[in-house]
Amino acid sequence: MLRAALGLLTSEGWEAVTHANLASGAGYSKATIYKHWPTRTDLLREALLQLDGIPHHPPTGDLRADLVNEMKAFRNGMRDWGLDRAMAVLAEQARTWDELVAVRDMLVSGGDRVVRELLSPRLSGTELVVGVRMLSGTMFYSALMYGQLPDDDIITTTVDMLLRAIARSPRPEGAPA
Repeated sequence: MLRAALGLLTSEGWEAVTHANLASGAGYSKATIYKHWPTRTDLLREALLQLDGIPHHPPTGDLRADLVNEMKAFRNGMRDWGLDRAMAVLAEQARTWDELVAVRDMLVSGGDRVVRELLSPRLSGTELVVGVRMLSGTMFYSALMYGQLPDDDIITTTVDMLLRAIARSPRPEGAPA
């Protein structure tokens, strides 16, 4: 049911995710849905939390390959789960629904975790924040503003540009060479 609710959210928008629409589309009674999710907020929160299950690329130790493969996993999440559309809706709704701020923050933190871990031996502080946002920003911008998922060339070029910038900057104290 929650996957169906997420599907409604990404295909028809925020207002379409109601108990009645979900019951009609998923083949369950409204009473069953209300029993598990008494309010629309409960339903939307739980549906959005499904995004936390999107798989990441397991790191191998090759920074470039790991970043490229993590960005491809991110692209797969957009293609298979509507991650880009769901996060755009969540970002907008979290501006006025305080109940969704924690969901947004958890999903962003969890989504960025692998990239942050990969870059943290080379970057710290604001540079780490910017590196992570450069990669995720390229992905979301391609999808949301150009209406197309980033292809392999966009992904590898973005990663390579970031890695060239990292190579030119001094390493944080104690960071491996």
